Amino acid sequence: MTRLSVLVSDDDPMIREALRDVLDAEPDFDVIATASDTDEAIELAARFTPSVVVLDVRMPGGGGTRATREIRVRSPRTRILAFSAYSDLGMVREMEKLGAAEYLVKGVTNAEIVAAVRRLGSASPG
Repeated sequence: MTRLSVLVSDDDPMIREALRDVLDAEPDFDVIATASDTDEAIELAARFTPSVVVLDVRMPGGGGTRATREIRVRSPRTRILAFSAYSDLGMVREMEKLGAAEYLVKGVTNAEIVAAVRRLGSASPG
């Protein structure tokens, strides 16, 4: 079984750890790192080139828009799952325009998060 490498990035430590636990429990996922801000997310994505980044849209250091832009340049094979407490249509469109493959609003079920990561990872070229 091919395992999907996943980077989890969220500035809220409870959400970050909960996401890590949920994704690590899947037999085909390997959470390779977690990041607590934009700079760390960019640096870890460049270092590890994960299949998927679960990326909080609003984080210190420029947030999801900056992180998406930088990750797309530094790790172009990585798919980005934007994850936000806000369902603002303008932000959804902006993230998609910058290269986020999907956008989920916090509060969705764990099954929906797992399915989205699996979908993006299976579509990932690497």
